[in-house]
Amino acid sequence: MNDSVKKQAFDFSEWSDLAAKDPQAFEKRREQTIEAAIQSMPGAKQQRIRCLQWRIDQERKRSKSPMAACIRLSDMMWENLIGENGLLDNLRHVDHAKIRPSAPKTNANILEFPQQSK
Repeated sequence: MNDSVKKQAFDFSEWSDLAAKDPQAFEKRREQTIEAAIQSMPGAKQQRIRCLQWRIDQERKRSKSPMAACIRLSDMMWENLIGENGLLDNLRHVDHAKIRPSAPKTNANILEFPQQSK
């Protein structure tokens, strides 16, 4: 994320008040904030993040309540972490030889420096 997105502190009370008083303004601001975060990412990652956000939005729409949406999104997160072909599965298949540092060289050129007299 770029510095302007990082520096904006999240004020839960402000967002909560906005959601309670003006849900349409809350939704508009939420979408703008998400779009700004996506725009701050490298171009190559933006499409993937947009697809993920679309999926999140669909789960929210399909849910009967905010709590149900939270549970659905939590389940989605856990599935991507521990499910088939999830992060944990992929980490187990990493070729550890590729990420180990190479063995130190056992031979080297040794330079001799003449001693200086004092």
